[in-house]
Parts: sequence; structure tokens; C-alpha cells
Amino acid sequence: MNGVTGVLGQRWRADVTTHGSIEPWDGSPRLDWHVAADDRWHSPASEASVRQRRLLGASVFETRMRVPGGDAVQRVWSVPDDGGLTIVEVENDSPLPFACALTRDDLRTTRPPADNPVAGIELPLTTIVLPIGHRTSARVALAHAGRRDGRLPAGLPSAEAVARGWVTVTERASRLDLPSSELQEAVVTARCELLLAGPPDPAEDPVGFLLGVGELARLHEPVGDVVAEVASAAETLARQPGWEVDVALAAAARVLAAAGEQRAVADLGRIVDHRSPSARPPTIADGARAVAAVEGRLLRGGVLFPEGYPPEWRGANLEAHGLSAGAETTVSFAVRWHGQHPAVLWQVDGPQVVLTAPTIDPDWRAADASGEVLWPTLIS
Repeated sequence: MNGVTGVLGQRWRADVTTHGSIEPWDGSPRLDWHVAADDRWHSPASEASVRQRRLLGASVFETRMRVPGGDAVQRVWSVPDDGGLTIVEVENDSPLPFACALTRDDLRTTRPPADNPVAGIELPLTTIVLPIGHRTSARVALAHAGRRDGRLPAGLPSAEAVARGWVTVTERASRLDLPSSELQEAVVTARCELLLAGPPDPAEDPVGFLLGVGELARLHEPVGDVVAEVASAAETLARQPGWEVDVALAAAARVLAAAGEQRAVADLGRIVDHRSPSARPPTIADGARAVAAVEGRLLRGGVLFPEGYPPEWRGANLEAHGLSAGAETTVSFAVRWHGQHPAVLWQVDGPQVVLTAPTIDPDWRAADASGEVLWPTLIS
């Protein structure tokens, strides 16, 4: 699945494909990369050895492709410097030198491209070639505005620094420190995509729209006057079953409460009260649904760990801050282990809710805004 790159506060965006190509939304040519290794040309779009990941789940993409003795590693990330730049870094993680061909010549570079013509593969006339020695790397950048060619400035943020910056931005909504990096990064990915691409069209995906707008509001991003659209989408979904509808209606309540629409919140609350909770899927969904699925394993209403405490997490400390427990209520908690017994520390902000944990301690109830308790040995 493609991801989006760009800079918050600027309009330029591009898709990054699963093989590392960059497809700008402004209609300008796609930027592909190819590697001439010791044996032959390697094109990521047709190589079975290509693997891709996001650093920390953020909008920073690393694509690896096998070459003799190691990998060609391409990284893509965007920075606001010089009016906005999307940086492409290619690292030679192999013992032999290779050449990297990039299919656009309107790039900022750190050093001049090679003068040798491309041979052995058909590529656009705008292709440039950068020799890259073993265990070294080269950078170029696609400018979002203004002059596109020329020298690439020094001192630009690294891929790792930009990834950490994205994580900090996504933690404005909630901050998770979980034993599962996969779940944690799924939340970061979903929020990065929302921040760059926005929520889905309410007519095409009312659930995704409500969840997306709800997450953007939690991220303190302006969502505009969406009250009418939120109310309409909630009305469309109100009588439909499913866990996605449950969490979408909860998101709609948060947005309406933030807009001061208390009557609409009350009406929606009555609808939700008459719904029967639906089972959650065993796998994590895409987009804002991923955030709801992950956070729903930790807290649902006032219930901690409604599906049980994951066996693989037992003995590992965790923290969750700013989880939604109602239209205007958030809950933060931490689990600390004392032998076989987990201790939970909690803080409730906003209108109070009663916290329970029936899968861990059926008799425990907490109505205080904050506190600490030692739970018994975990039960299934």
C-alpha cells in the first residue's frame, strides 16, 4: 500500500510506492530509482527481493533491494527547508560499488551526476546517474517549489530525526508505550497519513470520515466547520451494526462536543446507549480504524483491557496517555509489574467515569480521578 510524503503546513504531497517510487500529486513526472550492480541492472518495481518499512511507523520510508553481497537501501522523507524538499537517500550496504539511476534531472544534488550515458537499460532521457561506493550513500532532493536543480543544502535533518519528529506530532492525540512495536507504529502510521492526506470522503466512507476527523481534532489540527457533515454521517451509520460503527459514533461525539453541540452529543449518546457492542477483529485495520482498534484493546468506555490482557505482554510494563473514554473524558494509565501481580496507576481528566477491569479483577471499580491499585495474578 502506498504512503504519503510531504510537509505539514505546505500543500505539496506525493505518494511513495511500495518499491520506493515517488509520484507527486501536482502531476509532475514520477521519480524512479534503479541500481547498476556488479551483475546487472536491478529495478525495484520488478525485484522480488524488495522490502519496505516506515521508520518508527512515520512518513519516512526505507526500501531495501538485494544486490550482490548486500542491499541497496533507499530512504525517502520530506523537510520544510528551502520551501520544502523531499529527500531521496541511496545507501550502498554491500561490499562492491554500484551506480544509482534516478529518472528526473531536476533534482538538488550534493555532487554532480556522472557524465557516462546509461547503457543496458531503457530509461527516460531525463535520467541521471550517481556512482555510490561500498558502504557509502548519496542524497538528492525533489524541490516542492521554486528552483528545482542546484546544490542540496548541508545540514538537513536526517531520516531518523524526521521520523522522531513525526512521532512527537502524533503523540498530541495520545501517547502509547506498548510492548508491541507493531501496534504502536500502526497508530503512528495512521495519524501521519491523516495529517498529510486528510480523512476519506464522507459519502464514500462515513466510518473513515468520522474516525479521521475525530483523530485530527485530537491532534489539535483545524478541521473546519464539519458539524453538519459529522451529524449526517452519524445519522447514516446509527442503525448499522459493527465495531467500526461503534467507534465512529464515539468519534462523532467527541467532535460535536468540541464544537459545543451539546444537544447533538446528547442525542448521539442515546443512540449509542441502545447499541449492543460488537466484537473487534483479530487483526489491525488500516487508516484511522487502526487507531481505534489498538486503543480499543487498552480501553473501551471505562473498561481497561476489555478483551483481556495479552499473554505476550505479561511481565512487561506499559503506558497509555490520553485515551478517549467519552465525548469529553480521557484516561491515562500505566501498568507496572510486581512479580506475577500487575499494578495499575490511573488518571482521569474531564467528566468522571468508573473504571473497571473485569478480565483482570472482576471486583475492582475505581471512581476516583486518580489512584493506584495492585491487581491479582492475571486471569484469562
